[in-house]
Amino acid sequence: MTSTARNVVIILALAAVIAFVPGGGNGGSAIWQVLQILLFGALASFAVRIYRERRSELYGLGERNRAILYAAVGLATITLVATTRLWNSGTGTLAWFVLLGLAAYGVYFVFRAQRQY
Repeated sequence: MTSTARNVVIILALAAVIAFVPGGGNGGSAIWQVLQILLFGALASFAVRIYRERRSELYGLGERNRAILYAAVGLATITLVATTRLWNSGTGTLAWFVLLGLAAYGVYFVFRAQRQY
């Protein structure tokens, strides 16, 4: 059996659990949660690896720019986590765009400052 055929069988088995087993919606939710945990774990592992590879460059930014960069990344993370709550109202939607814009500007500011001689 090729890997493609195996992957198709796995997807069909998961779909059968959701469609035909009583309480399959709960099974689907559990599968979705496991997939999300695996995705976030992979992203965290990638972030740690990139940090370790670029640690000297980050320390070379200086304390002020490094603080701006970390604050921008933290702001973007918190904003993305709160997306569903922020998008429930018009003001929240506007705040979502403003917060992500501020985070993007922070990263751009540090990038621009790092490129200047």
